[in-house]
Amino acid sequence: MQIIVNILLTFALFILIGQSFSLIYYASRFFHIAHAATLTFSAYFTYLFFMQLNIPIEVSIPLAITCAIAIGILSEISLYKPLRKYNASPMMLMIASLGLYTVLQNIIPMVWGNATQSVRTWDTRVGNEFFGAYITDIKMITIAVCLTLFIACVFFMKYSRIGRNIRAVASNPELSNIIGISSDRVILWAFGIGSALVAVAGILIAFDTDMRPTMGFNWLLYGVVAMIIGGVGSNWGLVGGALLLATAQHLAAYYIGSQWMDAVAYIILILFLIAKPLGFSGKRLKKVEI
Repeated sequence: MQIIVNILLTFALFILIGQSFSLIYYASRFFHIAHAATLTFSAYFTYLFFMQLNIPIEVSIPLAITCAIAIGILSEISLYKPLRKYNASPMMLMIASLGLYTVLQNIIPMVWGNATQSVRTWDTRVGNEFFGAYITDIKMITIAVCLTLFIACVFFMKYSRIGRNIRAVASNPELSNIIGISSDRVILWAFGIGSALVAVAGILIAFDTDMRPTMGFNWLLYGVVAMIIGGVGSNWGLVGGALLLATAQHLAAYYIGSQWMDAVAYIILILFLIAKPLGFSGKRLKKVEI
C-alpha cells in the first residue's frame, strides 16, 4: 500500500510537469529546456519571500508563481521570439534554451548557495495512516492540487478561447495568422500558463523534499518522458505515460534499488522510441495545409 501511495504522488507530479512542458512544446514546437530552471526558481522564490523576507505563506506562494511566470514570458520575449524572426530551427531554439538553462541554474548557487534549503517551518511527522500506508499532509495536498490543475488545464484547452487558439497555432501557425490568430501572442500565453503550472509543482516539491539548485532538471526529464511515451498532444496518453513511468520507477526502487530509478526512465523512453515512437496515442498531430 505504501508503494501505491508513493506511485500516486509521483504520478500526480509527473502529469502536472508533463502538462506544463507539453503546453509550451505544443504551441512552439521546440524543447524548452530552461523550463527546468523555472521549476527550481519557483521553489527558491518561495524560500526568498517566506523564509528570508518573512512574508506570509499565503502571499509568498502567489508572488513566487508570478516571478516564475515572468521568467517564462521574458524567455519567450527576449530570446525565442527574436530567434523565430530569423527562422531559427527547433534545434537552434533548443540549444538556445539549453544555454539559458545553464545561465539560470548558475544564478541560484550564486544567490542562495549550493546547500539544500528548506521552506518547512513545521516538525517532521510520520504522516497519516491510510490502510497501512503513511502519507503526510503536504503529500495529500500535492496529489489533490496536481490532479485538480491537470483536469482544469484539460478543460481550459478544450473550451476556452485561449485554449482553442493554442490548438489552432499548434496545428498550423501560418494559417492561424492568416485568420487573425497571432501565433506570437498565443505562444506567449502558452509560456505563461506552462510556467505557472510548473511553478506550482516546484513549490510543492520544495515543501515535501526541500530544494537544491539542480532539482529542476530531473523532474523535467520525467515529465518529458511521460509526455513522449504518452504521445504529444494527448491528455489521456500523458496520464498513461505518467502512470507507467511512476509505477516502473517505484517498483524498480523496491525490488532492485533506488539508484535504478533514473535508468528505468531512460530504458522506457528508449523502448518507446524504438517500438512505438508516437506514444500511446499512436496518432500524428493533425495539420491543415493551405
